[in-house]
Amino acid sequence: MNGGSLEDVVLAKHGGVTPEALVESALAEVRLLEEVGFFDTKISVKHSDPWTMIQTYRLLAERCDYPLHLGVTEAGPPKTGITKSAVGIGTLLAEGIGDTIRVSLSADPVEEVKAGIAILEALHLRERGLDVVSCPSCGRAEVDVYTLAEQVQSALEGIDVPLRVAVMGCVVNGPGEAREADVGVAAGKGKGQLLYKGQVVAQVPEDQIVSGLLDLANEVAEEIRRERGSGRPSVIA
Repeated sequence: MNGGSLEDVVLAKHGGVTPEALVESALAEVRLLEEVGFFDTKISVKHSDPWTMIQTYRLLAERCDYPLHLGVTEAGPPKTGITKSAVGIGTLLAEGIGDTIRVSLSADPVEEVKAGIAILEALHLRERGLDVVSCPSCGRAEVDVYTLAEQVQSALEGIDVPLRVAVMGCVVNGPGEAREADVGVAAGKGKGQLLYKGQVVAQVPEDQIVSGLLDLANEVAEEIRRERGSGRPSVIA
């Protein structure tokens, strides 16, 4: 069922598109299939509002055992649609509700797939690939963290193994905050400390941070591939 295509009689009964209306309509359709002996069914009750969508799927999960297909329908362009989809789909998956997902964006379907993968990775429901964590700018930052994080993300985009990369804007808290990452950098005072598993392994000038981090990330990624028995090529800058 889609919030934009409910039957008039159901809309009149519930006073509009409500979670109860969507569930009632969906289960009525399911009963028609059950009456002819068909039970190989998956249910979707999408709505363009994440809050309504969440409440609807929660209610549906209480009332039936059919697999559920999650999605925020007509979520909009990526800038807002990805946020709506992450809130709606992510909340339900975190509660153990949902079997398949669809991210609906006014964009290239490739972007929908990327957003869906990111949601699954964030919930540890899919093996992580590249995961760049970076600090917000603050009074201690002595480098343009925004630009540096974007440059690192772009340079490492081809990493094909689970790799957590930390980009920190100061050498005071940076090393400690990056301790849980595989590799990272704590930048400040015109230089950057490159870290591996929380330990400083090199110090490079600010203009070499991205290339230095790329080299280190490639080395670590190759180690992971060898441990996995994979011969995939490393990222090329």
